[in-house]
Amino acid sequence: MARTAPTPSATPPDAIRNFCIIAHIDHGKSTLADRMLQITGVVDARQMRDQYLDRMDIERERGITIKSQAVRMPWEFDGRSYALNMIDTPGHVDFSYEVSRSLAACEGAVLLVDAAQGIEAQTLANLYLALENDLTIIPVLNKIDLPAAQPDKYAEELARLIGTDPSACRRVSGKTGDGVARLLDDIVREVPPPVGDADAPARAMIFDSVYDIYRGVVTYVRVIDGRLSARERILMMSTRATHELLEIGVISPEPVPSAGLGVGEVGYLITGVKDVRQSKVGDTVTNSAKPATGALAGYRDPKPMVFSGLYPIDGSDYPALREALDKLKLNDAALVYEPETSAALGFGFRCGFLGLLHLEIVRERLEREFDLDLISTAPNVVYQVTMEDGTEVVVTNPSEFPGGKVAEVREPVVRATVLAPSDYIGSIMELCQQRRGTLRGMDYLSEDRVEMRYTLPLAEIVFDFFDQLKSRTRGYASLDYEADGDVAADLVKVDILLHGEAVDAFSAIVHKDKAYSYGVEMAGRLRKLIPRQQFEVPIQAAIGARVIARENVRAMRKDVLAKCYGGDITRKRKLLEKQKEGKRRMKMVGRVEVPQEAFIAALTNDVAGADKRK
Repeated sequence: MARTAPTPSATPPDAIRNFCIIAHIDHGKSTLADRMLQITGVVDARQMRDQYLDRMDIERERGITIKSQAVRMPWEFDGRSYALNMIDTPGHVDFSYEVSRSLAACEGAVLLVDAAQGIEAQTLANLYLALENDLTIIPVLNKIDLPAAQPDKYAEELARLIGTDPSACRRVSGKTGDGVARLLDDIVREVPPPVGDADAPARAMIFDSVYDIYRGVVTYVRVIDGRLSARERILMMSTRATHELLEIGVISPEPVPSAGLGVGEVGYLITGVKDVRQSKVGDTVTNSAKPATGALAGYRDPKPMVFSGLYPIDGSDYPALREALDKLKLNDAALVYEPETSAALGFGFRCGFLGLLHLEIVRERLEREFDLDLISTAPNVVYQVTMEDGTEVVVTNPSEFPGGKVAEVREPVVRATVLAPSDYIGSIMELCQQRRGTLRGMDYLSEDRVEMRYTLPLAEIVFDFFDQLKSRTRGYASLDYEADGDVAADLVKVDILLHGEAVDAFSAIVHKDKAYSYGVEMAGRLRKLIPRQQFEVPIQAAIGARVIARENVRAMRKDVLAKCYGGDITRKRKLLEKQKEGKRRMKMVGRVEVPQEAFIAALTNDVAGADKRK
């Protein structure tokens, strides 16, 4: 079978199949994609490596997919050649926005379930996303070669979920390649071809883009109507910017230039533009000479769930950080950021993320790909504060919390779905009640697997909730969550005072019941971090004017008697009284010196261990 991609101009829409692979994390999407690349011949044995479509080092090290990757594969079925456009999607809840964009570019979805683990929370979430987009679902059980595999049991579970017969669940092994060729035949047979008007003005949806240091912005598109050809002028419908199309082609799996892209085809465009803001994900591309009248619907903007400050350790790196965020935003449309300053850390950016793993990955990519040294402040969520005079304040940072009389504080809540063996129901309920959760419902998917639905405050799950869930269920539970609006809660701002002065960088918004424990913990941590001064330093945690916790940094004692040897005791006493008076005067006028290391240690949250693979 030929290893080159079919020429796009020669591929009619009824010979194209656009599909994606969706699954929970670690259920074998990337491995199955590897076998498809080998079987269709687009990657030969010499070039083949595991996780071929995972291009970033960080993806390969962690064994997770962060970015969706599109690839075009040739396939013959019943004596006819077809072009299969496959998109390998991430499986983690924090990257569900990538999945939603990929689904909008497809007509079918391969729903992959591990035959040894069964359906998990993100499997359900991705399935509902696919059903919302009216995609044809092909249920597949993977890893049937494992000794622990139970394909019959999980085929029944999967069939019950999507309303089909257990025999309709395909059984494959991404590792050995067993059943993959039959699956490709089924994709050709069951996934409908793309529908569009070939004679209408060109309309193509931008579903992704990357920045190439040599070629500028590379835009990935799915053509809906008409045709785009090389060397014509194109128009971006939201920004009204026009560019010359220098190169157009398909990814198979490396870029292959072609004469153009027609209805239903997935490919890339290069215009030579270096300004990353001119290529927005969700924008519509059309021909500038004969433009379309209406833009495509686009995508729903992702709503940040967690906010954290990113600051360069070296202040002179601030312009480099801004440029790096601009380029990363092109590659990660879910990233939101705006400049902010901190008295402790200098100039930086307040960034919004979809979750804690998203924060961790973005920070690591900035450090690796752009050679930056960064500090990230402890993550927090967005609060809506209503004052007694009726004014409303949006708080994304505890330092923005208004003073004065507060009528109501509203915090974001999420609908969380936990899937786990039924043996652990009691442990899960206890954990969710500790985190102020409310049970919405519970269903048994099978005799020994249960789905529990909770409403939980987002602030309670962004730190160590998932770690606790895994440890209480011996690693068997899986979690998925989505935003569910705001609710009023009894929240207070805890201020940390050093020598009577509030330090905004250490403030936090917490529930009233947990304010005391937060104050004690932060005061204890700072007592160890702040070096001893010439005078005693009180560290206090306070809610408004009421102090709820206190620690002292003992004064550093200078030995003023060192020069005295022998002699009368009155001379020593005189020196000690003089020192005592000096310390009292110093305490009145002295400012506490807090080293930057103390700010970094107290503010930085080590998210690396806080949110493992979900």
